[in-house]
Amino acid sequence: MKVLVPCKRVVDYNVKIRVKSDGSGVDLANVKMAMNPFDEIAVEAALRLKEAGKASEVVVVSIGPAQSQETLRTGLAMGADRAILIQSDDAVEPLGVAKALKAVVDEEQPGLVILGKQAIDDDANQTGQMLSALLGWSIGTFASEIELDGDKLTVTREVDAGLQTVELKTPSILTADLRLNEPRYASLPNIMKAKKKPLDTKAIADLGVDVAPRLTVLNTEEPPARAAGVKVGSVSELVSKLRDEAGVI
Repeated sequence: MKVLVPCKRVVDYNVKIRVKSDGSGVDLANVKMAMNPFDEIAVEAALRLKEAGKASEVVVVSIGPAQSQETLRTGLAMGADRAILIQSDDAVEPLGVAKALKAVVDEEQPGLVILGKQAIDDDANQTGQMLSALLGWSIGTFASEIELDGDKLTVTREVDAGLQTVELKTPSILTADLRLNEPRYASLPNIMKAKKKPLDTKAIADLGVDVAPRLTVLNTEEPPARAAGVKVGSVSELVSKLRDEAGVI
């Protein structure tokens, strides 16, 4: 079974985000970029399926500018077999990404697509669900544990009330939650090997899909600064502050 893993290039999670002075978005000039952490978990999940003999090939794919090749090379260094870059210099919204991924799925015919549940830049949490709808495939979202047996996929997913277990039949889609696994670090030898692994590049216009933006960002603001904390002298004072000042009880 071939496993396809979409990977997004985002601002590194260690970087403090700066909002542009005109409020039009986040300043990306000279900012360190990295693979979306949830997508790293998805890559790790796919690699573990291959190492267990349940997947034959892991293909990482990204949609973005030419620099997204760095993100794909990270996936290749972790152990993916090959990569596909759908190049676009314009921002592509989740629906456009899902349409582009559907075109890739139609061509590659994977048995399983594993995505991060969301990207840490827009936190949209939409692409996996939209791709499922476009393909007509089953989906297991927020997966914290997966088990693949033939064409049966058992997924433990985190919900508000606890854990829920569902069964899916492949071909299917999964979105990875934080607890699914801990991604491996790429070793230096594997980083060197990744430079020689195949990476195909296509223009998003060649896919024949409409990725025109449908959303307009009106303004971007930094969150308000957090107020300094205070020490309380007793439990009763704490309860009083929570009730009368914070209004949480």
